[in-house]
Amino acid sequence: MDKQLIKNYWFDFLSDKNALDYPLGDITIFGGDPNKLAQLVYEGIKTATTSSYDLYEPSEVGDYNIILNGKQEPVCITKTLVTEVVPFNQISAEHAYHEGEGTKTLSYWRKVHEDFFKKEYQDAGKKFDYDIPCLCEVFKRVY
Repeated sequence: MDKQLIKNYWFDFLSDKNALDYPLGDITIFGGDPNKLAQLVYEGIKTATTSSYDLYEPSEVGDYNIILNGKQEPVCITKTLVTEVVPFNQISAEHAYHEGEGTKTLSYWRKVHEDFFKKEYQDAGKKFDYDIPCLCEVFKRVY
């Protein structure tokens, strides 16, 4: 990860702003296909994401997050608008749609995320089940 490249990107974003009003939340590389997912965020198609609440530090509403591609280069900056903890088996079709991936359906979301979370939980020495708490985030691209 080229920290200087990321730092320069962040400071370019802040160039005409009061830095105290823009808390940096996270530097994010989406799992699965980071290039495609970062591009979907850039295009405004992907405006939500879901993480395992047990395995990640949650973002805060109002945080600004730098989205990286698969080469760990900054693509855009988002602002977190909403966070909510929801069990895996209660994720809504609306949230799945706003994730912007594949067919944008709940069935597609469940298939992709179940496979992803099973691997993540296994790698962490934990067992996946359908009641795991998920951190659902809604965001908008701001840069």
